[in-house]
Amino acid sequence: MPAILIIDDSSTNRRIYSELARQLEADVYVQTFENGKKALEWLSENTADLIVTDYKMPKMNGAELVRAMRMLPRHRDVPIIVVTAYDDRSFRVESLEAGATDFLLSPVDHVEFLARSRNLLKLRRQHLLLADRAEQLEINLNAKEVLLRESREALAQVIDTVPAFISVADIDGRCILVNAQQAARIGKRPTDVVGQPIEALLGEERGHISRSLDQMVLRTGRAIAPREEDVTSPTGDHTIYLTSKAPLHDGAGHITSVLTTSIDITERREAERRLEYLASHDSLTGLPNRLMLRDHLRRELARGRRGNQNFALHFIDLDRFKAINDAHGHHRGDRLLQAVAESLTRLVGPGLTVARLGGDEFAVLQPDIDGPEDAERLALAILRMLTNEDENLSSPRIGASIGITIAPLDGADPDELLRNSDQAMYLAKSLGGNAVRFFAADMAPRASQRAQMEGEMRDALKRREFVLYYQPLIDLNGDRVLGAEALLRWMHPQRGVLPPGAFLSLAEESGLIVPINEWVLREACRQGTQWHAAGFGPLRIAVNLSPVQFRRQQVGDLVRQVLDESGFPPDLLDLELTEGILIDHDETVAEQMQLLRSLGVSLSVDDFGTGYSSLNYIRNFPLHRLKIDRSFVKDLANDLRALAIVRTIIDLGHILNLKVLAEGVEEKAQLETLRAEGCDEVQGYYFSRPVPAEAFALWLSQRDGRRAVASAS
Repeated sequence: MPAILIIDDSSTNRRIYSELARQLEADVYVQTFENGKKALEWLSENTADLIVTDYKMPKMNGAELVRAMRMLPRHRDVPIIVVTAYDDRSFRVESLEAGATDFLLSPVDHVEFLARSRNLLKLRRQHLLLADRAEQLEINLNAKEVLLRESREALAQVIDTVPAFISVADIDGRCILVNAQQAARIGKRPTDVVGQPIEALLGEERGHISRSLDQMVLRTGRAIAPREEDVTSPTGDHTIYLTSKAPLHDGAGHITSVLTTSIDITERREAERRLEYLASHDSLTGLPNRLMLRDHLRRELARGRRGNQNFALHFIDLDRFKAINDAHGHHRGDRLLQAVAESLTRLVGPGLTVARLGGDEFAVLQPDIDGPEDAERLALAILRMLTNEDENLSSPRIGASIGITIAPLDGADPDELLRNSDQAMYLAKSLGGNAVRFFAADMAPRASQRAQMEGEMRDALKRREFVLYYQPLIDLNGDRVLGAEALLRWMHPQRGVLPPGAFLSLAEESGLIVPINEWVLREACRQGTQWHAAGFGPLRIAVNLSPVQFRRQQVGDLVRQVLDESGFPPDLLDLELTEGILIDHDETVAEQMQLLRSLGVSLSVDDFGTGYSSLNYIRNFPLHRLKIDRSFVKDLANDLRALAIVRTIIDLGHILNLKVLAEGVEEKAQLETLRAEGCDEVQGYYFSRPVPAEAFALWLSQRDGRRAVASAS
């Protein structure tokens, strides 16, 4: 009966690992402890065949525990798996140096856990079998050679099943062991390579480096921490390996060879690079986005402090883009934005940053200017290009309004420069557009208009001018309606129905977003309860939260109060968070997130991929769902880059056990592609535009006859 020892300070992890361990064999014995001290006490009188330990634990971490276990005579060769986080390379290195046999990434993949554990138990049985034979037989020289050969053959069989490239070189640099996966990499069998110089296995250049590192291991007697290798094959294939080396000893304790282990991490690195690109670039134009522009502004401000350099920031808003977009459709509008991006990049040349800030807004960072005249010359050249006076832009005459700030005169941080250049742009647009204006501290027109709209929003709250529209959420697995997202609209007495883009940014800056979003939450839960009472069944209601709410009020307490007052089931409330909330979180935000989770509500990341997408925050927060932004869905059926982005987000979500919802689905081709890629949920105009509550109830009744009967009754 094999004995498996599990050490983890998390009761949940102990339970999961125990259940997995019992699947290895019918009569396996599992013993668990919450810390290393208790485990060592048990090991002093008992023997384990496989040990699984977490790295991060109180009192004694995983590496310290492994080191202590290796001091116990009966456990010098027992296989030990250390569970460590994805990016904790130093923890893995320290664990391997302490004597760990293998490691697993957290959260643990169940299939990988079972496969690696079974292989290590096989290896343990071979060791025990050899030890038993050695004790029972009077071993002569020939018998020793037989046992050694059998041990090596058994070990090679086990090593062949490990998902890694493994080889052993002797002190002269000859291969004495190569697993099947490593040999197959060069189209050979392990027996073809054994006895050959290491260069025959790895090639001249990589073999020379490997031989030098082996000599270092032989000289120092210490393992070499895992390092990344970028390898290009003769056929041009590019591979990234995570390679480690460790000394192997004979029975007398002398180093006789060096073990090299390489893991192919190419796909992992490519996925990380794709996410990093998504975080810093606009998906439509490929230009740097606002986040990257802020980094460049910060760098230029630092240069200016060191060397007294000036630079200009041009805030560019296209004048007639909305009319063209409405008249010719989104595809024509997107092509125009791409043409503007290409023409701006070509016009300004290298050394200047061109960024897309969103919508029809662009920015140009112009470093090392001698004065405002330099900035004005560039701005006028941009205007000529956008009005086709120099015929560089193959698009309709569009024009632009450009606002300019000069740093450090007009601002000492990126946000101030962006805000001031935006004000200067607004002045240029208020004068009829197709103009350039520099920022001035006394720009009153925009401030006056903003103050007027702020007052109107305060009145709108009192007069109940805000309403909620609802857009259905569809389950792709069963084509059923899961619920709806609540979307804010302003029934302005003079300007008609205003979408949130027309007023939410000012609401956030002024702080009015707090009472507005509080009303949205209460109204959405009230409506959800009413639908439930009318017989529509359990409908999930999604509500957006603002980062300002987390800074200015206790969101968890508010949600609990609203749920109690409305009677709306917590498990049907989905709170959509921006990436900014998660990335810029402090301890208070983390506490609020845990409280929300404890209430039973679900948490989604809205517009995933358009901000600073981070594996760290996704892993550390209690999230349930990722929402793919509509900008990635739009060209899904005919743009391979968009498809690759969507596929990456879906795979990432499922790896982390999260649901994935795609918004902005307008065409059947988009829907079918998302279904084929394994997306869980969708929403968009293909099913319904956002509509008032009464229209949504009617749409739902017409779609689902049973709900129609329930509603009528």
